[in-house]
Amino acid sequence: MSTQEKIEESESKDNKKNRLRDFFTLGEVGGYFFRRKDPNRPSNINIKMMHGINKISIIIFILGVLYIILKRLL
Repeated sequence: MSTQEKIEESESKDNKKNRLRDFFTLGEVGGYFFRRKDPNRPSNINIKMMHGINKISIIIFILGVLYIILKRLL
């Protein structure tokens, strides 16, 4: 096996691992929950309440979907 073939084989294994990792990334939803505070972003009580309610609704939605999936499986 030549050196080039070994390199191509290792790259294909890395691509498979990256695809699996990308599948389980939280993406935008995870970024919404775990982002840093931006000092340039305006902050008032209305925006804080809006984001709090959004986070609660996302959590309840995910719990509902999990409940339906588990109910179907078990």
